Amino acid sequence: MISEPELDGEWTDASPAELAGPQERPEGRERPRGRAPWLWALGGAVLASAVWAGVLVVQERSVPAGPPIAYRHSEQLCTETPLKAVGAVTGSLGVGMPSHGESPALDWSHCFSTGGREDRPFTHDAQVQVELHKKTDPDAEFGHGPGNNLNLRSPSVEPQLVPGLGERAVFTGEDSAPRLQVLDGGAVLTIRVEWWPGEDGKGGDLDENAVQAAMVEDMRALMDRLRKK
Repeated sequence: MISEPELDGEWTDASPAELAGPQERPEGRERPRGRAPWLWALGGAVLASAVWAGVLVVQERSVPAGPPIAYRHSEQLCTETPLKAVGAVTGSLGVGMPSHGESPALDWSHCFSTGGREDRPFTHDAQVQVELHKKTDPDAEFGHGPGNNLNLRSPSVEPQLVPGLGERAVFTGEDSAPRLQVLDGGAVLTIRVEWWPGEDGKGGDLDENAVQAAMVEDMRALMDRLRKK
């Protein structure tokens, strides 16, 4: 029977490299260390964030700015617009009913009031509206739409330019119902006055030229009132 060879040491599971013992490395060179996987992931996330931030900055710079707006939004337009000149020509006007709305593209406010003369409570009304266009310049559409002829009681009047108000101002509407609109940057301001006789045909007529002159005066006052300081 052949016996197992006798060895000076014991059997071991060591690797060949360990069995070979320590080896000397060239002087000045250290064993390279592998980068931890989480460092690679962190670096990639930081790089991606930087790239995305740069894209957002470029996009923000490339988005065109909205039209300039030199007027403030008012939720209570009736208190800002007493229409003193119009009231002096047509007769007293009531307190008025305000309304308003706000959105990313447009802020608007409106006031509707009625009045009477010669002991008649409802012979005329007045409407004031202010639109602040924050994204789209209203210049392209200003003055090109149909006249505000809701009742079709008389033909629409020819547009009449008004100097000295904003960038551009025009009278439209119909007989006994003129509408004055002013464009100034991203703001469109409108005053409309309408009057009619009583059921018996009485109540008197108004001088339309006088009413339009009063509307221009009240429009200037409104623009001064709402202009940002």
